[in-house]
Parts: sequence; structure tokens; C-alpha cells
Amino acid sequence: MIFVIAGICAVIVILIIANIRIVSQSQAFVIERLGAYSKTWQVGLHFKIPLIDRIAKRASLKEDVRDFPPQPVITKDNVTMQIDTVVYCQITDPKLYTYGVKNPMNALENLTATTLRNIIGELELDETLTSRDVINTKMRTILDEATDPWGIKVNRVEVKNIEPPQAIREAMEKQMRAERERREQILIAEGKKQSDILIAEGKKQSMILQAEAEKEAAIQKAKGEAEAILEVQQAKAQGLRMLREANIDDATIRLRSLEAFEKAADGKASKIIIPSDIQSLAGFLTSAVEIAKGTEK
Repeated sequence: MIFVIAGICAVIVILIIANIRIVSQSQAFVIERLGAYSKTWQVGLHFKIPLIDRIAKRASLKEDVRDFPPQPVITKDNVTMQIDTVVYCQITDPKLYTYGVKNPMNALENLTATTLRNIIGELELDETLTSRDVINTKMRTILDEATDPWGIKVNRVEVKNIEPPQAIREAMEKQMRAERERREQILIAEGKKQSDILIAEGKKQSMILQAEAEKEAAIQKAKGEAEAILEVQQAKAQGLRMLREANIDDATIRLRSLEAFEKAADGKASKIIIPSDIQSLAGFLTSAVEIAKGTEK
């Protein structure tokens, strides 16, 4: 009897120990009692009733990253391309995650594919390639709203790769090459234009400086000639003033002129032109000599 009681006690202890559960951080256990939802265990020590309670779901509350494979989508202008997405999601309600939908992550993948097709179908090829932020925002909003009944919160959605068809990629590469060549030609033309402008500006400045130098030289030359003329006139005026101050009469001036004429001739000239004034002076001198001789007799 003692062995039976000991065996029963051992079984009870084993059952108690076997039904003790420790829930770690960032985890949650969904407990069912007799097939119906009972409670959700959070972090800590818990005990379930043997044969009555069972753990229906172990859910991780960490943020999960789902990298879904590329999906074929068609743009508004009928271009088929492959786009793969990355979804960052997190379980917020373990109960809804357990009972909301069967295989929640598979449902999320299918929902992501259909949402992506709907959004890309409203955009043309160029808009699709340049509107990643718009696509990401729209998808996150739609997925987050659709997954609320499943206990899942979609934090971010990123379009990872966009692969257009080969023919489209080749056409885009040709377009990019042509654009680069056009920019190169524009830069070369701009450089030549700037060079021509600088050369013309240099020639203009050189001509201006040369003209200014010639102008300055002409001005200085004119000033020098004017000063020379002024000095000559001042010298003549000074001479006339000195003559006036000396009170020289006409006869004296004529005699001085005759002396100057004599020095000019100096006995070397074969022909001498005598001014009329000097001739009159000579006649005057002759008459004076004759009068002087008559007086002596």
C-alpha cells in the first residue's frame, strides 16, 4: 500500500513538474482549456492543468523580417517587371494571431503580392522606378490595416529590387548614355564659350589700354608744345619790354639793324638784298655826312 501511495505521489509530482512552464521575455503562450481559448501567458512562471489545459500557440513578440520572393507585376503602360519586397512586421495580439487566420505569414505574403500588383497597376514605368517611397508608404498603410484582425502590425515595407525586362533595361541604358553624351557636349560648348569670351575680353582690355596710352602720349605732347610756345612768347614779350624800358628811338633801331646786316654779310655774300628801311637809313647817313663836310669848309 505504501508503494502505491508513493507511486501516486511520484506521478503527481512528475505531472506538476511537467506542467510548469516559464515564459521568457518577448514571448507569449496561448492557452486553451478543453479546446477553448483560456488565457495568454506573458513572461514569468505559469502552471497548466494536466490533461485540461494545452499550449495552443507559442508566439514571438519580436519584430520579424519577411523577405518575399519577386512577384510579376504589370504597370499602367503594360510593362511586366519583377519586384520583391521586404516586410517588417510584429505580433501585437497573440490571440488574434492564433485564431485570426490560418498560416498568418503565408496570408501576409499573398496579401503583399496582391497589394503590390494593385499599386503598380496604377503607375507607369517611369513613375514606378522613381516612386519607391510612395509605393512603400501605400503598401504599409494597406497591409497594416488589413492585418489588424490577425494580430499583426506592419511597421515598414520596402521595395527591394525592381527588375524591368531586358529590352527595357537596354533602352534605358541607351537613353542614359545619350543623356550623358548630351551633357558632355553641353559642358564642352560651355567651356569653349567661356574661353572665347575671356579671349575677347582680353583683346578688348588690351585695345582700351593701348588707346589710353596713345591718348595720354598725345596729351603730354600737346602740353609740351603748348609750354614751348608759351615760353617763346614770354621771351619775346620780355625782349619787347626791355626795349621799351631802354627808351630806344627809331634811329637807333635802324643803326642796330644795319650793324646786324653788316655782320650777316661778312663780305662773303655775292648778292645782298637791302631792305627799304636800311636804304632810307643809308640815305640819311649820306646826307648827314655831306652836311658835316659843308660845315667844316
